[in-house]
Amino acid sequence: MGNGFYPDEWANVELKHLMQGSTLKQQTMDELKAAHPALFVLFGGIHCGVCQVIKPKLETLLSKNFPDIAFVYFDCEQHPDICGQSRVFSLPTIRFFLEGQLSLEKSRVFSLKELAQDIDRLYRLWHQ
Repeated sequence: MGNGFYPDEWANVELKHLMQGSTLKQQTMDELKAAHPALFVLFGGIHCGVCQVIKPKLETLLSKNFPDIAFVYFDCEQHPDICGQSRVFSLPTIRFFLEGQLSLEKSRVFSLKELAQDIDRLYRLWHQ
């Protein structure tokens, strides 16, 4: 599954300390951004059909073309606290962070082809 992190599977990665029961701490996003210079976040939900379709496509795109970009998926139905704190009100929402700064954000309706081009452009500028 590429280099994706899923909150329910964090027991096997170094981010285990971010879990407190079944609720993610507020500083989760800040810690993720600090730990990964290039971070791609997909906010989705199990009942969001579009989210379920694009998630594997994004994982494949990132793992094949951008191996330095960490992929994180948040299920907003299971973790409404982190989605609310991140001001995510429509699904799917993607955010791409470089060096902790938001570089790209898209919500609800977007083209995967255009998204891939945008990521490629930002990634090349960042990698220079």
